Amino acid sequence: MPHFPMNTGFSSKDSSSDQQQPSVQAKNRRKRYLDLHPEYFSAELELADPLLYDRLIRRFQTPQEREAQGRAQGFSGILQADMQRSEAKMDALLHPDPNAMLSYTRGPNGEILAEDRDEIPVSKEEGEKLWRWEMGLRFMRGLDPDFDYTAVDENDEYDDWTEHQDRYFEDEEPEWVVGDARGNEAQAVLQGETGVQDF
Repeated sequence: MPHFPMNTGFSSKDSSSDQQQPSVQAKNRRKRYLDLHPEYFSAELELADPLLYDRLIRRFQTPQEREAQGRAQGFSGILQADMQRSEAKMDALLHPDPNAMLSYTRGPNGEILAEDRDEIPVSKEEGEKLWRWEMGLRFMRGLDPDFDYTAVDENDEYDDWTEHQDRYFEDEEPEWVVGDARGNEAQAVLQGETGVQDF
């Protein structure tokens, strides 16, 4: 599987983004939310980054899958996605982002052409995996303007460490018990290496 570089969207030199970074606890809760709600990554998320969606998801869809998605979106949904994709291409052409996965240029007939800057996925599975990765990072950074993050960030039900810890201790079998069921001690017989170092 090829390594996919990430377009983080944040500049490490931008002090305003450092101040807006969510806490580790909030990021953990957001990650847990995504684990429990995979429906977040539905086709409606296309409008969050129409160019990335086009390059990672749409290009691998069969005509039947595109038709089914179009029926689910309706005419207005298709029109909105097409308009946003066109506007995003124009914006990417006029204001190139050096960190973006794609760059855009004008073709000989005036059409806008995408050029891959980084290694991009070659299969539907890789494309979907990278799409989920990028959108998950975006969500955990708090960059989804349509999502109410306080419902997750201030909800301790998304703290999953206690659940895992309790499950671990419930499933744990004591392996260090020496002796039999009647309480008689067993003789330990050491064989092989004892752990004592000889110098």
